Amino acid sequence: MISFKVKRIIFKFFSLLSVIRGYNILVLILAQYLAAIFIFSPKKYVRSIILDVDLFYIVLASICVVASGYIINNFYDVKVDRINRPLKARLDDYVKQSTKLKLYFLLNFLGFIFGLLISVKAALFFAVYIFAIWFYSHKLKKYPFTGLVSATVLTILPFFAVFVYFKNFSKIIFVHAVFLFLVLMVRELLKDLQNMKGAIVNDYDTFPVFYGEKKTKQLSIFLLVLTLFPVVILFSYPALSYMRYYFYFALMVLIFLGFYLWNSTETKQYRMMHNVLKVLLLIGVFSLIFIDTSLIVEKVIDSLN
Repeated sequence: MISFKVKRIIFKFFSLLSVIRGYNILVLILAQYLAAIFIFSPKKYVRSIILDVDLFYIVLASICVVASGYIINNFYDVKVDRINRPLKARLDDYVKQSTKLKLYFLLNFLGFIFGLLISVKAALFFAVYIFAIWFYSHKLKKYPFTGLVSATVLTILPFFAVFVYFKNFSKIIFVHAVFLFLVLMVRELLKDLQNMKGAIVNDYDTFPVFYGEKKTKQLSIFLLVLTLFPVVILFSYPALSYMRYYFYFALMVLIFLGFYLWNSTETKQYRMMHNVLKVLLLIGVFSLIFIDTSLIVEKVIDSLN
């Protein structure tokens, strides 16, 4: 039989994974490397990218800073989460608040050091990123527009670090970023809709609380319509290759969500749509390998040689 002490350690481990959103961290690692291989540096060999020490430090710094961001967000939202997500909040409580804060400062320190190993500019970037996450968790998220926009921008910033590192300023990357920004913003609005009870109790003026459900739905649907424009532009790029089928699928999903959202009124419906967008974004990450199938073959052959 497993002893009580071992059980407690296991619970604390899963509690910590819950606090730092282990699933999101894994997706971030995968997304950064796949984006580096197939979008930001398509002419480089796979081996040279994977063994790139500076890229490795960027990913490590991103992991540390994003994980610390989830911790400080959890610290400030403990009362909100007990209302909106009681089961998760109960699991998160296995790790003491003091332990979370110590880990928060440690991860931020490591993130800054990993940035410093790349360059002073990289260290400064991650220092600003750390402050921005704290400021969002402490202040910005309590207000409608600043909370919505800053949450979306902070989600994209780790990819910006990789983007700047490879200095690939092509139009197709910009259009991809616009599509991602719009979808992430809709996801944030859906998250705010499902978390309205906790926001009201804790005096958070999130977009749905301040403007109401109807206007939140209208803005979400407007943003979903806007996603059509970057997708249409992306279809004009031959290099998109088989990834165009992902965007066909994404368009069908987003159109369905638009109609479904307008008729939704319950928290479980908003939660379902939020999860659908998370899955859609995950599929998008894996679809990066199909952005140019000839590129995959070339990279594999070059790696073998």
